[in-house]
Amino acid sequence: MDCVYASLRRRPEAPPAAVGEAAEVVGILWAHTTPKDGLEHISGSLHSDRVDLLLYFLSPDPTSPAAHSPLHRAAALLARGHQASPALKRRYLPPAGAPCPQAADLRRPKA
Repeated sequence: MDCVYASLRRRPEAPPAAVGEAAEVVGILWAHTTPKDGLEHISGSLHSDRVDLLLYFLSPDPTSPAAHSPLHRAAALLARGHQASPALKRRYLPPAGAPCPQAADLRRPKA
């Protein structure tokens, strides 16, 4: 099993953190997990400027050339959850390295 530490930084304009917000973030991430993520457990800790997360993943199969590292899987999950969740978008900045939604729009061919 591999453990990845990650944080989501709170937006400066976001309202103060509410009781239970760390559990809500964990629930949102679980809702956007796929089987190929290999996620086993998440724990969260809330701070005034961020939420800290510990994500536990099954170790990748070393014989599989397509297996992604735990860091890659954590980054993909955080980006997927942030992109899909209005609550995460409203409260937290996009995770570092997350694709910019406007960049995706620029790559789309114009009709």
